[in-house]
This record gives sequence, C-alpha cells and structure tokens, in this order.
Amino acid sequence: MAMNMGAASGGGGRRRRRAPVMAEINVTPMVDVMLVLLIIFMVSAPLLTVGVPLDLPQTQAKSLDQDKEPLTVSVNTKGEVFLNNTAIGVEELVPKLKAITDARGGADERVYVRGDRKVDYGTVMKVMGRLSSAGFRRVALVTEVEQGS
Repeated sequence: MAMNMGAASGGGGRRRRRAPVMAEINVTPMVDVMLVLLIIFMVSAPLLTVGVPLDLPQTQAKSLDQDKEPLTVSVNTKGEVFLNNTAIGVEELVPKLKAITDARGGADERVYVRGDRKVDYGTVMKVMGRLSSAGFRRVALVTEVEQGS
C-alpha cells in the first residue's frame, strides 16, 4: 500500500531537471543604443565647430587647404576680439599669439582674421595692423562662399 501511495503522488524521489542556462548575449539593445548615440553625435558635431557667431561677408574665392588647426582671430559686431573662441583684449592679442606660435615651433604660422560683416572696417584693420607690425606675414581674411549669383 505504501508503494501505491508514493507512485500516485508524483514519483516520490525524482527531481525535475532545470532548463539549461542561456549563454548567448543579446546585442540588439546595444546596437540600438549605439545607433542613437551615432545620430546624436552626427547632429551635434557641426554645431560644436562654430566658434564666435559672426555674419561673414561672401566672396567667390576658393578655400585654402590646411592640415592643422589654424589660429583664428575673430571680431564681432560689438568690436570684441576673440583668439580661437576666447575673448581677449586687443592689447593682449600679440603676446598671446606669439606664445602660441612659439609653442607650435613655427614663426611662419598662418593667422585667419574673421570679421563680422557689420563690424566697423577700422576695427578689423586695427587688428590686422597689430598682427602685421608684430611680424605675422601670413594673415588671411575669412569669408563665406557667395550664394546664388
């Protein structure tokens, strides 16, 4: 009788086997996150390259090829001077530029001057005059490509 009761209750001493552990890595969530990050960086990267917001004049000149990041001096509509996105006084411009060019090891460094189209012409010429008198011979004006003419 005891034997019948054990068989009726489900097998007595037998244990159920567990399902094997899944050893595969699900990469779908990682791919989704990477695609979202890619889109975010593609959208935000062009916004990070713009330094001082200026309304540059337009010309039909071609752009210059350069392999390293140029030194840029910008003059906004208020007459404020910026050296590579950092606001500085006109008096500080030449010493800081000389320090940067000495650190780069080249006295023949090209300096780009960006002046807003609405800025006073004399302000831009004052900046260019200081650069020229300090010995910077490769000074270039930056413009935008002319649209639809």
